[in-house]
Amino acid sequence: MSASAKPRYKRILLKLSGEALMGEDAYGINLNTLGAIVGEIKTVVALGVEIGIVIGGGNIFRGMAGAATGMDRAAADYMGMLATVMNAMALSDAMRQAGLNARVQSALNIEQVVEPYIRGKAIRHLEEGKVVIFGAGTGNPFFTTDTAAALRGSEIGAEIVLKATKVDGIYTADPKKDKNATRYAKISFNEAIAQNLAVMDATAFALCRDQRLPISVFSIFKPGALKRVVLGEPEGTLVYC
Repeated sequence: MSASAKPRYKRILLKLSGEALMGEDAYGINLNTLGAIVGEIKTVVALGVEIGIVIGGGNIFRGMAGAATGMDRAAADYMGMLATVMNAMALSDAMRQAGLNARVQSALNIEQVVEPYIRGKAIRHLEEGKVVIFGAGTGNPFFTTDTAAALRGSEIGAEIVLKATKVDGIYTADPKKDKNATRYAKISFNEAIAQNLAVMDATAFALCRDQRLPISVFSIFKPGALKRVVLGEPEGTLVYC
């Protein structure tokens, strides 16, 4: 590894939305998109970076939408958690096919299918070079997978939370609606709060701020973006303490 390729972070927490797995499809998992995401992750694993991943389930089931149509919110959220486990298993299998060693841990006990979440075991997996995929969110209703990412990132001692989105950072306004919107290269937690920027949900954002855990927002669909963030190169938006 050359000096220029030395990663800035040793251990990261990557937050992937379920929608990221859809590609251009209306729902479900697009295998080409899944393969491309795994390819991006593989380039970072090759740098020796330890990776934990929290994945959402919106491509399969959106708890909030279920609640909005009359379903009990807690029941809808539990269904959403199970959807995240399905995505985690799909991601793990794609990694296996790509030659990566991955483990899925679930905050809900379904031991016939995946490991239960145990912090010490997760850290040991990471130290052994395995990618650890955290499913079922926090294991509790009323909490988003953004909060799960902030929580797991804090628990495993990640140096940064990388929020992978469809947009290449945080903008002053919606870039799809405002052509004059500009992207922040970096912004402090306090500035983001003052400007009411929707970086993550409020609980997740507050937890990252309190734990002094920076957040990087970038596009997972931009080739090489994940690697550039890990190397500390200009990419996306950094939210810092």
